[in-house]
Amino acid sequence: MWIVRVQGEEFDVGAEDERLKRASPEVGAVVSFVGTVRGGEVQAMTLEHYPGMTEKSLVALVEEARRRWSLVAATVIHRVGRLMPGERIVFVGVASRHRAEAFAACEFLIDRLKTGAPFWKKEETNGATRWVEAREGDEERARRW
Repeated sequence: MWIVRVQGEEFDVGAEDERLKRASPEVGAVVSFVGTVRGGEVQAMTLEHYPGMTEKSLVALVEEARRRWSLVAATVIHRVGRLMPGERIVFVGVASRHRAEAFAACEFLIDRLKTGAPFWKKEETNGATRWVEAREGDEERARRW
């Protein structure tokens, strides 16, 4: 089971984890990551993408993870549109026979997604807007893979 979705709608973390767990009797580990819109000075975030190109990029990341680790299933869901603080942006989940591979593959997917997937993020803060660039720390994490 290999799922990639780009959507405006919210997703159910519990249902996605359960789907990964039930992907096969071989599943011994499910690891997932959920990213949310940070609050504080950020009042909203708008995420834009190129339909088709974005999904193709995410599928390629999942395929690379499949080549590198023995995965049973993986799910990547990324939201687009205007989101408020506390709302979920991204779900990355992997299922494998063993936890070490699940942890590594999940970390790889989120690190590479943050820097390599074609999404554009615009933050609204105190009446101003600004486009968000990848941070150097994000780039360093992605390069280590």
